[in-house]
Amino acid sequence: MDFSKLIRTRYSVREYQAIPVEEDKKKALLEAARLAETAANKQPYRILVVEGNDTKKLDGIADIYGAPLVFIILANRSSAWVRPFDKKNYGEIDATIATDYVILQATELGLGTLWIGYFDPKEVSKKFEISEDWEPIHIVAIGYAKQGEEKPVKQRKSLEEIQFK
Repeated sequence: MDFSKLIRTRYSVREYQAIPVEEDKKKALLEAARLAETAANKQPYRILVVEGNDTKKLDGIADIYGAPLVFIILANRSSAWVRPFDKKNYGEIDATIATDYVILQATELGLGTLWIGYFDPKEVSKKFEISEDWEPIHIVAIGYAKQGEEKPVKQRKSLEEIQFK
């Protein structure tokens, strides 16, 4: 799929079929994240893969809308590059780039995704016994969109509204 079509096709899926994501597609998603650029090539992120009955651990923490596969994207700020001028830590930025690569790869593979930011990172860490060194940054629900789910029309600002001159 060409990139322009890919970014126009992708939308937030809120209803999934109860079909597991194939192993080869899961590996392709992880490979896309692995290839994401990071500041100074520090690669300060990891992905916790949650599937099957383990997705129930997210009940009451994050709404994954029945997705059969979930990636929890984690960042380690202590191993991330820090911009020397203002001490800006790039851990979250690097994790975000990897998250976007996963979502775009999923779209190309015919999978639906939902980028979830509404969750308590402390609860996620507790439930999945994540070390204090790793901070949950994003949750991505992944799976096959339920048949007949209506794709929302993307409302976006005009080019004039997003460009500084």
